[in-house]
Amino acid sequence: MNTLFKDLLGLTGFVSDIYAGIKKFFVPDRAYSWQTLIYLSLFSWAISSFATGPIKDTIAFFGWLFLIAGTAWYTTDDPARIPGTYMPVGAVITGFLVSVFAFGQQANGITSGTIVFWPTFSALITAIPEFFEGSGTDYKTQLPKPEDRQKIVVLVASSMLLSCWIQFYFVVNNWIAEYPSLLSDNFQRSTFVIRTEPPVKVSPNGAVILKELQPKLEQAIDKQSWAQVERWLQNANANLANLSQKILQDKRLREKDEKNLWRIEPRITNPNPRKKDEYNLDILSIWTGPSSDPRGYYLKKSCQIRPIAQSPNKSTAQKPDQTSLTAEIECSPVSKPIIGLPPAQR
Repeated sequence: MNTLFKDLLGLTGFVSDIYAGIKKFFVPDRAYSWQTLIYLSLFSWAISSFATGPIKDTIAFFGWLFLIAGTAWYTTDDPARIPGTYMPVGAVITGFLVSVFAFGQQANGITSGTIVFWPTFSALITAIPEFFEGSGTDYKTQLPKPEDRQKIVVLVASSMLLSCWIQFYFVVNNWIAEYPSLLSDNFQRSTFVIRTEPPVKVSPNGAVILKELQPKLEQAIDKQSWAQVERWLQNANANLANLSQKILQDKRLREKDEKNLWRIEPRITNPNPRKKDEYNLDILSIWTGPSSDPRGYYLKKSCQIRPIAQSPNKSTAQKPDQTSLTAEIECSPVSKPIIGLPPAQR
């Protein structure tokens, strides 16, 4: 019975200690404390939910200030340092709140600017107390000691460098989002872009343009009169420009900025000089954007255009011994990217 009583007393004491610790954490000993600022921030956000317009934004603004100040106060009472630096963990947390406050308000969430400026804000928050002496309301400005100045400069500079690298990451991601054909390039000689996964074969949008262009080209040439096709070939630049312009209005390409970096050009040759009425039409999709090779690259779709004899139609006025010539077109698949300048037009 005595043992059970002692166990109950021990359990009661353990529960009392937990309760005392929770009470000490949530109930401040004095009004001027970090808990008060946190409670003011919660109160401000609760009140702002009932307000509208500029009043709501103003109350929410002060709520953020109370939260940042309260968090900074709590985390600097007994700061834990990040290993290898003298930056407190609390400065990292406060820096994140400041970054969200500065860049995440309009987007209602975490933006790229939030992540980019987070290290710099954390370093500045770590460095600012070094310029003040004292605590609370009793403080004065001071110039840090020479050894402290070196630490501040190294910390702030390295944090700004980290912010620059993070910004570069987002810039590269935006490039790939707006110019997906960049993924088809070779990054083996790149100092900045490193593939962490096996390279995936990516077909540039120039190939998509050529594939979409083929049925329109066949519709314009196939089974048309040979005289009409020869006139079409004489004005091939303008005709292909019109066809490719319609393709660039496709939703998949219209939303990408790179649609303006592809140039469509024809190259017309006569493969057999003895047969002057046969033509090779090479349609080039030329990439004018950035490339690992200064000469750039292009893709090619080759088409053979030849005349075929058409038997006279009974409904026409042609004599039985007369035949008409119509065009026949046959296109090969799109080539792989060809490094170098495209062949000159003849």
